[in-house]
Amino acid sequence: MSTAQETTGGEVEPWEEVTPDAARRLLVAAVEAFAERGYHATTTRDIAGRAGMSPAALYIHYKTKEELLHRISRLGHDRALDILRTAARREGSARDRLADAVGSFVRWHAGRRTTARVVQYELDALGPDARAEILGLRRQVDAEVRGIIEEGVASGEFDVMDVHGTTLAVLSLCIDVARWFNVDGPRTPEQVGTLYAELVLRMVGTR
Repeated sequence: MSTAQETTGGEVEPWEEVTPDAARRLLVAAVEAFAERGYHATTTRDIAGRAGMSPAALYIHYKTKEELLHRISRLGHDRALDILRTAARREGSARDRLADAVGSFVRWHAGRRTTARVVQYELDALGPDARAEILGLRRQVDAEVRGIIEEGVASGEFDVMDVHGTTLAVLSLCIDVARWFNVDGPRTPEQVGTLYAELVLRMVGTR
């Protein structure tokens, strides 16, 4: 199994919706190449070779290398947003929902660390229109977490002086897991998710 196809906790792989099979293979190959070499150092020939295809075959499915990155980034951000929305809209206290949101978000960034690194850290390689679209999704991600924290403050569950700054800190903490998580390390994605959920609850002054 390739690193871009890693699974954890039975979560749905975001590439499953990509068809036909050749387009999906190219996308997975691009994720691996971008994560390993960086977007700018990766060529379309590199991507096609990893997918076991000719360079000409790539252009049947993707007009440019940037289109591949845009598709990867869009699918990844859609998945991340879905994870947070599911947690934010569940029944329960703000405390429980924030713990669920952070735990799930961290598990995705650890279990899909190769994908997450590309999704989160190659934004500047996108053109203006594609970048604006992804930034819009990031604002929605921010809004989901901020909304839970605001509800916790309003209900008296959280003690937070700066909701905006705390939201940024929480998201930064979760996203950075993709940088350092090692599958051969001492903790599983589930364990890291549990740890980070506990840390974030301390950050927001859970009562």
